[in-house]
Amino acid sequence: MSDLKKQATSMHKAASGLRTVGHHTAKPLQEFNAQSHDLGALGALGSLLGAKSEIEQGMTTLVKLTKALEDEWEAEAKLIGEVSDAFDLLDVLIAATAQDKKG
Repeated sequence: MSDLKKQATSMHKAASGLRTVGHHTAKPLQEFNAQSHDLGALGALGSLLGAKSEIEQGMTTLVKLTKALEDEWEAEAKLIGEVSDAFDLLDVLIAATAQDKKG
């Protein structure tokens, strides 16, 4: 196996891994987001009552950041996949050129 083929295979695996991140985080992220609006337990703690709004905002911010990271990872996975495809094509072209020189 050529170095380009090895690199393409490795990149393809990495891209596949990045694409699956969203599948693993969707449910926990949804549950986390739902909990940011259900902080009733904090109401029982008078000193933390004022912090409830800040905690909700912080949790909402974390959800938005996580979604943004997932979007970024998806874009990176697409780019890595395209580079992997280009390496595969380049490997085929190099092999064809070498074959033409032999024959």
